[in-house]
Amino acid sequence: MEKFNIKKALSYTVKIGLPIAIGVCLFYWLYNNVDVAEMREILRYDVNYRWIFLMLAISVFSHVFRGLRWRLQLRSIGIDVPAAPVVVSIFGTYAVNLIFPRLGEVWRCGYIARRQNASFTKVVGSMVADRLSDTVTVLVLTVVAVLLAGPAFDKFFATFPQVKDGLWNLLTSPYLWAGCAIAVVAVVALFRFGSSNRLVCRVRDMVANVWQGFAAIAKMEGKWMFLLYTVLIWGCYFIQLYVCFFAFDFTSGLGIVCALVCFVLSSISMGIPTNGGLGAWHIAVIFGLSLYGVGNFSFDSPDARASAFAMLVWGAQTLLLILLGIYTYIYVCVDKPKKNIGKGK
Repeated sequence: MEKFNIKKALSYTVKIGLPIAIGVCLFYWLYNNVDVAEMREILRYDVNYRWIFLMLAISVFSHVFRGLRWRLQLRSIGIDVPAAPVVVSIFGTYAVNLIFPRLGEVWRCGYIARRQNASFTKVVGSMVADRLSDTVTVLVLTVVAVLLAGPAFDKFFATFPQVKDGLWNLLTSPYLWAGCAIAVVAVVALFRFGSSNRLVCRVRDMVANVWQGFAAIAKMEGKWMFLLYTVLIWGCYFIQLYVCFFAFDFTSGLGIVCALVCFVLSSISMGIPTNGGLGAWHIAVIFGLSLYGVGNFSFDSPDARASAFAMLVWGAQTLLLILLGIYTYIYVCVDKPKKNIGKGK
């Protein structure tokens, strides 16, 4: 029997338990004082569920487009993956993230690398580039939202000054820039003055593989398709939230700018390590709705209408991810690729 490793057990407890604890606390903190009876009445009688089903269909397309975009990046580093498994890997990513936040990306890289008999670190590099493009997109959308709805964001930062202070302190921190400089110098030294030490060579090779996968986006064929898929992915993300506004009477007339503000706030909230945005996503959306007159944001007495909106939209999306995760499990079990079908080892 394998000896019990307390450090490993502690590590798993922190990685799995901490995000769950954060999400549950945020969720409880927010919904503890909601008028549950009123919220139940809204969900039973005041929702046009056809818009919710449309949202779910659009959500599936967003995952498909993400898979096809990643496939372009994989091809650029010599890993030619059929469309079906790469799209399924995206389904699995979000399903895994419901249980183990941030580990879904590791799973999809491992699945594709193993299936295609390819270099894991190169696949990781392509995934890093994939996520970096998302970060840039969120920043662009944030700037657009701030320009279109400046007063709403002023109110947000006035309500949560710690967020504004935290961002400013991060960007002006000398430790951040010093750390970046040290990292760059270390990487350059590693490549230029690499020793014959086996460990150093292994690290250098790993960094080179990650960089190759990351840099492939600059020389890849189909850059315009990559851009088109990016627009389609984030267009689906936005539209799937926007169409939900028409499912409720109290949000149907709020307009596209309100939807954009809620969308940007909810996208930023996904940076908080909780399971599937549990708690953090709800707070962001409820606060966004309060900026446009749907109740007043308060943890003491959250508005039942905004709470019902956030609960239904998040719950429906989570249920979809669970179903896609089950489909992914079945697909992976029956998927038997031929040996040595990949490149880039």
